[in-house]
Amino acid sequence: MSANVAPSAPPSPIATPAPASAAAGHRIALTGLRGAIARNMTQGWQVPRVAHSVDVDLSRVEALRAERAAAGEKLSLNAFVLRAVALALRAHPRLNALMREKEVELVEDINLGVAVSLDDGLMVPVIRNADTKSAAQLATETRQLAEGARAGALTGGAYQRGTFTVTNLGATGIDGFSPIINPPQVAILGVGRTLARAVVKDGAIVAAPVAKLTLVFDHRAVDGYPAALFLGEIARRLEHVEFD
Repeated sequence: MSANVAPSAPPSPIATPAPASAAAGHRIALTGLRGAIARNMTQGWQVPRVAHSVDVDLSRVEALRAERAAAGEKLSLNAFVLRAVALALRAHPRLNALMREKEVELVEDINLGVAVSLDDGLMVPVIRNADTKSAAQLATETRQLAEGARAGALTGGAYQRGTFTVTNLGATGIDGFSPIINPPQVAILGVGRTLARAVVKDGAIVAAPVAKLTLVFDHRAVDGYPAALFLGEIARRLEHVEFD
């Protein structure tokens, strides 16, 4: 296993509620996937973490999505978020890193973990070299990885070598949340739902699609100011559709 290899099947940093039957007195053993999630949650929770949040006006992204859809290409918002994150990581390598025992390892390849919900937990398959892929390519690969994870068809290698994780709870109606870092990574981005909100444009108050992005980072590896610059670049790229 190379120095930048994550656990063979890292769970998502999001806890999953117990099934309804568990509330009736049944118990869920912390073994298998549930046990791996429990161990990972414990390790991630012990990190000295800090959270930054920003509301992002997605008007231009939604217009671009509509334009692509009219041309027969349906892309999710998450594809553009992944593209913006991957490009921002190029300029902010301290966030594309792994925490080691006595050092922070800056990783050259940008490999994005994408949280995928399963019936009994979450898995985080990895998109390798994400910064070299378009939003359309990221959308296709995300869909393929999600389908493979839910079918149990992915090999252990599909979950290895992640350097940064993106987790999106927008479909659940959650406005914002602070995810737990997926160790040994040093940061994670949480994406909330898109909601029409009042914003000021050219001196007028108008409704715009807005989503909250929350960056949680390991303060041992990254200070607050550079982390804020990184999150700000993601927001700027989304607001101005800068994906090149």
